[in-house]
Amino acid sequence: MERLDVVEVILTAETYNDSPELDEDDLPPRFRKAAWNGERSIDRPLTVTEGFVEEVYGEEGAWESIQDLPFTDRDSVDGTLRFTVSELARDWYADTVDEERLARNPALAYEFGDEFGVDYDEVVAENQPKEADAEWVHSLVDEVLGEGEEAEEMLELVEIFAPGEIEQGLDDIVLTDEQEKEVQKVMKAIEHRDYLREVGLSEIGKLLFVGPPGTGKTSTAKALSGRLELPFIEVKLSMITSQYLGETSKNVDKVFELAKMLSPCILFIDEFDSIAKTRDSDEHAALKRTVNTLLKSIDDISLVRDSVLLIGATNHPKMLDYAAWRRFDEIVEFPAPNEEMRAQILRIITRDVDIEGFDAHELAEETEGLTGSDLRLVLREAVLDALTNDRTELTHQDLVRAVGNFEKRKNLKELDMMEGSSPINGEEGHDHDHPTEAHEG
Repeated sequence: MERLDVVEVILTAETYNDSPELDEDDLPPRFRKAAWNGERSIDRPLTVTEGFVEEVYGEEGAWESIQDLPFTDRDSVDGTLRFTVSELARDWYADTVDEERLARNPALAYEFGDEFGVDYDEVVAENQPKEADAEWVHSLVDEVLGEGEEAEEMLELVEIFAPGEIEQGLDDIVLTDEQEKEVQKVMKAIEHRDYLREVGLSEIGKLLFVGPPGTGKTSTAKALSGRLELPFIEVKLSMITSQYLGETSKNVDKVFELAKMLSPCILFIDEFDSIAKTRDSDEHAALKRTVNTLLKSIDDISLVRDSVLLIGATNHPKMLDYAAWRRFDEIVEFPAPNEEMRAQILRIITRDVDIEGFDAHELAEETEGLTGSDLRLVLREAVLDALTNDRTELTHQDLVRAVGNFEKRKNLKELDMMEGSSPINGEEGHDHDHPTEAHEG
């Protein structure tokens, strides 16, 4: 471990402890991760032990790296690290650190920024806020839901992700021009919520993503969470309508209440068509009540007023009636990718794989009709086939063969479904695109 790393941790803690005007957002995310106490706060004074430093950097040898410095000491009982002469430590740090490194640590930018021409406010703005930390988000969830059967039931209805848990970014997704524009509009709306409130535009921030499975609806919604640093609440309406999870209308209310409690956040409702469908005269009364509850809940939530961005997603837009459509102020289409988009997706998902003779455009020509999720499965097939032959380097031909095998299986599955039997592996064609590494919009 570098001695500068260890000195920086101790000095950051010392500055944080001595400056009551600083808060959790003045600590770099990796420092906060090691310091959270499980109650959405960080203890003050913040104590630095060998174990703490090693958790921050994921390396051992904290004390060994600084023991020869004349201003450091370690408690032999609890492993606490401290400075014996703080002024010497500060002078050593100022002589050793560079401007780029200082600009990644708000607490030390507050302390040393003037010496290096680093603007403290700008460093804070660039630092990931505490609300993006998994520890903060999940502590808030525990606080909001409490314990007991109701809390367990709610966690069966939804999945909650902190922005820091979202691995795929918007840069990893290939979007159409229309999708890019919608993403930019959403980001501006969130940035200027106060202005929109002043001018009376509260019915903004309800999006409906429409397109076939595997076209990136879930991936794009999650990536927005990461970019906007907002918690992500994902709910599948098919789960809400389960007979094992209590009264359906009550469950709808619970989900929207939770979103308001966790705001600012993104509420993503997948399989939107599962209850907000065209309503026939002979429809069951309970389902009618559920649809009405859902539509009323959508009416009552607002990005501007409640700081909740609502995104619905459906693979079956024809099942939605007008009452459902008109609740959304933007409809974003997610079509199957064209050839150029498939080439871009292929470049993204293969960037960490050695492929001899790889030609993205040529392979894109061979994959008409495949989605981003399909292309990821093709790559997986090619990699596994190569491994069975003790190869970790692929060839372009490996991918071509994998495309052929994938299309054969796809045709068999479609034939099986046309004949009226259960889909292969019990899948019903839901949009499972979110685990893949890249998608078109």
